[in-house]
Amino acid sequence: MPTMFIFGLGYAASHIARALTAKGWDIISTGSAGSIAFDDAASVRLGLAGATHILSSVPPVSDGDPVLDTYGRDIAKNATAWRAYLSSTGVYGDAGGAWVDETAPIKGRRANRNEADQAWLEMGARVFRLPGIYGPGRSALDRVTEGRAHRIDLAEQVFSRIHVDDIVSGVLAGLTGPAGAYNLADDLPCHQNLVTEAACAMLGIAMPPLQTMDEAGLSPMARAFYAENRRVANGKAKRLLRWTPRHPSYREGLAACLSAKD
Repeated sequence: MPTMFIFGLGYAASHIARALTAKGWDIISTGSAGSIAFDDAASVRLGLAGATHILSSVPPVSDGDPVLDTYGRDIAKNATAWRAYLSSTGVYGDAGGAWVDETAPIKGRRANRNEADQAWLEMGARVFRLPGIYGPGRSALDRVTEGRAHRIDLAEQVFSRIHVDDIVSGVLAGLTGPAGAYNLADDLPCHQNLVTEAACAMLGIAMPPLQTMDEAGLSPMARAFYAENRRVANGKAKRLLRWTPRHPSYREGLAACLSAKD
């Protein structure tokens, strides 16, 4: 029976866990919704020793990757286990709207994120680099409904995104694919305003006004999102993993989110 040990049972990882459970896998996980506590070292080490597959979705903190810093040696001891890490396309930094693939330099503004990405690669992991994640309960539809959506007056801003179902299918495709870095992104990078406008149209809600970032009162985290501008290429995952996104653009992805609400 294959066993997946998941560090950090968050939004994306919980969807992966459900898909694997449906296929008969055993799941051991840390996190608030997990089966064991991260700091229960004895239980974590026992779980790692018996796992056939290990996945981390825990982001780095200011002083490093908490998973590798705490359990890196234990992960390395299980030499036959499949390993994977949910990283971020933020490792590429600002590309001025250009396309980036897995050969692009790692020059993101957060050194700890860059270092964690590279450390997992050195461990022979499949490193899935993810752009903006959305899905049921976490999409532009929810932001529009709750009055949190913005349209920002930045004409040249372009960004990629990925529906959570396509993260799941990408990770599952990676179970039999070679180790290395993979961008999991949709086929249509675009301005975030287009996504907001599509959500408003689907819900029959008036669009928010076009504003500057100052007028919108964006948080530092939101401002950082708009400070980076890139198109993420997904060709490597398509070629090597035979992966194809079920939701190739925000249109299909939002429609699926809307159907999930019914």
